[in-house]
This record gives sequence, C-alpha cells and structure tokens, in this order.
Amino acid sequence: MPEITRDTVLAALAHHIGRDRGVTARALVDEIAGMFARPADERELRHVIELLRREGEHICGTTRDGYYIARDEVELTETCQFLYNRAMTSLTQVAAMRRVSLPDLAGQLRLKT
Repeated sequence: MPEITRDTVLAALAHHIGRDRGVTARALVDEIAGMFARPADERELRHVIELLRREGEHICGTTRDGYYIARDEVELTETCQFLYNRAMTSLTQVAAMRRVSLPDLAGQLRLKT
C-alpha cells in the first residue's frame, strides 16, 4: 500500500508544476495512495508538505488553486504572501486573546539567545 511520504509527495507533485496544474489535497492523496487512501491521509499530506517547505521545496498551495510546484518566482512569492497573511491573522487573534498589541506579542515571542 503506497504511503504518504516526502518521496511519494514530491513524485506526485512533479506532475503538478504551475498554478494551472494545481491539485486538491484529496486528489493528490488519491494519486499517491489510490484506492487505499484513508481519511487521515489528507492530514498526513499536509504534514509532509509542511516538512518539505521547511526543507526549502517550492510547494505552493491555496484553497483556490490546490497544491503545485512553483513554476516561477511570481507563483512562489504569491504563496509566501498567502502563508504570511495566514500567519498574521493567527497572531492577531492571539494578541487579541492575550489583550496585548501585536508588536508587544511579537516581542514576547522573541527567543532568548
């Protein structure tokens, strides 16, 4: 049974280069695992994609376009902006819940060296 691993995800994404070739998480899991796909496989796919991005792979993805490998700098920049905006939305919520300003929260998040 094919598993969702860094190698199987990269191999599947090799067929999805550019926004116009984007693929949903469900469809990508189906490509990798076929009829053996489990409900938890989409969650595992997202985890593997996060790890691959941390390794520097240019894996783009939005809810509108699906997942794909960046064809050019524009696609990569747009995905980075999407991820940045999503992170800022989460941090803004945390700041509000903690009743601190976002700059104060950012100061609290600094690691001591």
